[in-house]
Amino acid sequence: MGFGHIRLRSRGKFTLVTLQRRTFSDSEFEHNIQTLLCNRLPSPNSTMSQAQMGSMAGLKPQEVAFWLGKAVEWGQTESPDTQRDTCLHLGPLRAFLQLLLTHIHTQSSTTETMRTIPFVGQFLGRLCWNPYVTADAGSRSLLLQSLWSLYSEEPHNAVERKANQWIRNLLCQLATEEDSATHMLVKHMGLSPKEYSVKVLRKMVLLLVEEVGESCSSLADPNPRCSCDSVLAASVACVPLVTCPETAPLIGALLQRPMTCDKAALSQDFLDAVSSAYSRKCVSLEAQAVVSLWCHNLASLEGAVMSLLDSVLSNPASTLHNLENTITHSLLPKACSQHSSIFLIVNDIFRSMLVQVEGNQTLLSLIHTFTLCFLRELAALQPQECVSLKAFFPHTPQSLLAPLLTHPSEMAQEAWPEHLAWITASLQRLTEEEEEEEGNRGQCGVFEAWFLLVQCADWLEVASQLLVSARPQAFGPLLWLLTFYHHPTNRGHHRTQQLVAAREVWDHLRSLFLLSAPPLPADRLQSLAGLMSAVPQQPSLDSLLVVSLLVNFAVFSHNSLSGAREIVRMVVQQSGLVREAVCVLDVVELRLNRERASSSLTDRVKPRTRALRGTLTHMAQHDTDTQPLWQRWDTHTAVPGCSTNQTL
Repeated sequence: MGFGHIRLRSRGKFTLVTLQRRTFSDSEFEHNIQTLLCNRLPSPNSTMSQAQMGSMAGLKPQEVAFWLGKAVEWGQTESPDTQRDTCLHLGPLRAFLQLLLTHIHTQSSTTETMRTIPFVGQFLGRLCWNPYVTADAGSRSLLLQSLWSLYSEEPHNAVERKANQWIRNLLCQLATEEDSATHMLVKHMGLSPKEYSVKVLRKMVLLLVEEVGESCSSLADPNPRCSCDSVLAASVACVPLVTCPETAPLIGALLQRPMTCDKAALSQDFLDAVSSAYSRKCVSLEAQAVVSLWCHNLASLEGAVMSLLDSVLSNPASTLHNLENTITHSLLPKACSQHSSIFLIVNDIFRSMLVQVEGNQTLLSLIHTFTLCFLRELAALQPQECVSLKAFFPHTPQSLLAPLLTHPSEMAQEAWPEHLAWITASLQRLTEEEEEEEGNRGQCGVFEAWFLLVQCADWLEVASQLLVSARPQAFGPLLWLLTFYHHPTNRGHHRTQQLVAAREVWDHLRSLFLLSAPPLPADRLQSLAGLMSAVPQQPSLDSLLVVSLLVNFAVFSHNSLSGAREIVRMVVQQSGLVREAVCVLDVVELRLNRERASSSLTDRVKPRTRALRGTLTHMAQHDTDTQPLWQRWDTHTAVPGCSTNQTL
């Protein structure tokens, strides 16, 4: 993609116009595109009757009169209002030019076209003189196609010969009127016209960046002209050029300019154009410029969040390691750490998605990983840049905020059981108090506490690990926490039955993994597999909770590796939850890597995770059910979701 250089005379001044190269040959580009404008137009004072305008099939007289008026109006002044009006009408203008081109193609000759569309020469000529129209790739292409369609290869009369001469002048005149001094200077510098044009554009951008970077000298003194007056005009002028790489510094400067006064507001058309170009990857912006764009434009922020959700949910087979890279690359965690308002908007979208896609494990993993990335960016900020955590979590019970946001790696492992017991006790009090209250107020409090638990799901993995070695008198709070996570709403008041089922699963697993030699008890294996299957009309336990406990027992227990593999193989095979077991194993491995577990634990656990992964991978290759669990959950097996009626 290149730029052509155009020097044109207009009211005694020289104007620089940059044009984007289209799909023409080099000779056509150099000969035609560089000389798109002309000054030999029909008289602007000529008029046509309503009958003449009405004779054009497919073109409404009112529409023709409107665009003729606009072409004349835009050519009379060069004010910011005129520039803004031109940019605002580029879309409808392209539609009208397309209609005009279609009508030209239906005519048998240029003579017939001039008879049915007598205004065509004046109209096209005036638009070719307007740099804000020709800078738009779509409009420029339509103008060129219209001119080529009017050219007669074999003119049959004076009208067609005169039209050919006018079109040649329109395309060639400016190339023959190049300023000799400038031409010699550029030639001496060893630059091609395209290189010269790009260098001039870059220089102009640098000058505008310096001007835009100037703040108001004094808000108290109204006499000096405010330097912010140029901000709006610069943003309007950038609209048709947002995809040009050379204008990226100016776009970044405009987006990051502090709002020192009301006059520093940016054009909404500019914000929309930049947002559209960024979403289509047609403009490259620095990270801070992207964050500033989201601060200015809510639609752009929402689009970025939805794009992240779409990329993750449409590829649930992606590993958790790739998930973290995808989230970091989106720049959303960085923006959230710098602006609590952005974090609140992102969280609102996540909440809405949780309700709409209830029980989606991929979405839960996304929210948890996103929170980890956000907290990492927050910790990297300078102290003076930080705000209180309450600004990011205004609706969360404050007593739970610090305990849950504290990562397990930030405290000694000996303190984990007591810490989890305190968290569980706080959640139990909250649920008991609010279940006694009537209305929706209490449910919102429970939902916010559960949502924070989703964001800080590392503590759930720690609870699953501790349950492997928990004594009978200490397992209760840990099982309650896991059950609350998977069944937060106590729908139908079945939490008591679910706790009983969870206790039964834990008992089966302890018995299986405490046995050191085969044969394994078939009755316990069958019962464990049965607990993973939902029974209609019964308060079943979430199958993912059972899979999570099974994998953690296999990884962290001291049972023989061969025995652990056999238990996992038999239970998972009967339940049909191979892929879900692989997902849980991924989570366990990733957490251990993040926390940099002790060498003794690592030396014992790593061979077990490798062996289990080999077993599960072999099973997955022979699994005929290719649909992952997050797509197979129904209302009876919904996991970490919440009732759409009871939670919001």
